[in-house]
Amino acid sequence: MTAGFDEAELDRLILGKRIRHFRTQAGLTLEQLGERVGVVASQLSLIENGRREPRLGLLQSVSRELGIEVAELLKREAPDRRSTWEVELERAQAAPTYTRLGLPHVRTPRALPDDTLEALVGLHRELARRSRAAATTSEEARRANTAIRMQMQARDNYIQDIELVASDLMRRIGHSLGAVTHREVAMLAELLGFDLIFVDDLPSNTRSITDLENGRIYLPPASIPGGHGLRSLALQAMAHRVLGHSEPASYAEFLEQRLQINYFAAACLIPEAGAVEFLQQAKRNRNLAIEDFRDAFGVTHEAASHRFTNLATQHLGLRAHHYRADGAGAIVRGYQNDGLPYPADDTGSIEGEVLCHKWGGRTSFNRTNRTSEFYQYTDTPAGTFWSSVQTGDAEQGPFAIACGVAFDDAKWFRGRDTTERQVSTCPDPACCRTPKPELLARWEGKAWPSARMHAHVLSPLPTGTFPGVDDTEMYQFLAKHAPEA
Repeated sequence: MTAGFDEAELDRLILGKRIRHFRTQAGLTLEQLGERVGVVASQLSLIENGRREPRLGLLQSVSRELGIEVAELLKREAPDRRSTWEVELERAQAAPTYTRLGLPHVRTPRALPDDTLEALVGLHRELARRSRAAATTSEEARRANTAIRMQMQARDNYIQDIELVASDLMRRIGHSLGAVTHREVAMLAELLGFDLIFVDDLPSNTRSITDLENGRIYLPPASIPGGHGLRSLALQAMAHRVLGHSEPASYAEFLEQRLQINYFAAACLIPEAGAVEFLQQAKRNRNLAIEDFRDAFGVTHEAASHRFTNLATQHLGLRAHHYRADGAGAIVRGYQNDGLPYPADDTGSIEGEVLCHKWGGRTSFNRTNRTSEFYQYTDTPAGTFWSSVQTGDAEQGPFAIACGVAFDDAKWFRGRDTTERQVSTCPDPACCRTPKPELLARWEGKAWPSARMHAHVLSPLPTGTFPGVDDTEMYQFLAKHAPEA
């Protein structure tokens, strides 16, 4: 094997090792098995070493002579502990981290002692761990997240492949209209080979855990605060299998997978066909409203707002923006393809940047009654934008969810007749970041605040294969809850 090692070669390698394992169990030499199936021993050797793919007819003959089913040979798992190490070493030596070193490829003949093989695998694991740790500085994580956001902006926040997969699965469980029920989510899990198990002792920093061996997805109990999100948590857990994810090799891949599972969950909870029909009718009536979209599909306001941006450009011909901000005006996450000028750092990252005081995500908190939608036009250096804002309170504090469009497209939305209008000249400091002259004259040099330090400022970025998850806690949890053999 060389640096060109890919998934097809991995499949051949595992198949070969399974054939060798069952041949050895049957007490047959290469020559003996070759004579029985009508091929020379050297050809079987190439197959067992993963260098040649056998024809189906030969596979059937081999399985018959070994007394097992063809399906048993084709399983994508190594047949024993040593084979697992051999496969892992092959994959590790094909990784860019190793190939860039220019070191020779180490083969794994049977003469190679097990402890030597295990040591080589352990060294590669540590090399991979250190590579991940070096790559996941806060700055690199922000750059990776920004790259993903820009990719989604370029595709109008729409992923057709995931839409098709989600639509097909929802059709297969018989869902047609309205909110997806917990029962339907359980039906989908069963279709995919999973049972949903609710437990009250999930490890810290995990929202769910999937036991791939026993086909179980562990979720928090329905009675906990925020239990309405259990449908989404379950769908996100299923998405890893549906979308063919493997363990993330980098923080960027981890973020990409997280985006995809969130997208899949949203596409199941708000299926494309029904959502588009609902939105197109609302547009014809000039009555588009995120709150109606939310209520029609029984999801959170943020989920409805974000899902609207998935479909708005592709199906409604509308460019849009969406963001969540905390009570201090810091952006938690955001998207736009309508030109809304988000504040950004030198890398283009918007997370953590503070919104202009004149934007709807901040002025919405000035109301006495915050239970209804807040609508506002905002004049910016990039043009005028209309936004619909919903505020709320969470464990972490107050937040605002905004969704909107450029001025010319506001005509399709409820709330377009609002008289609320603000003028923002940010990033000009004179807009909202420089105190008025009379305040400066009165108080400059006469105040000394004790600043509240955010806990995350000095915290290291979460590390690990699944960042932030304690492997020991997770494996102890699985051992505790696994069904008895």
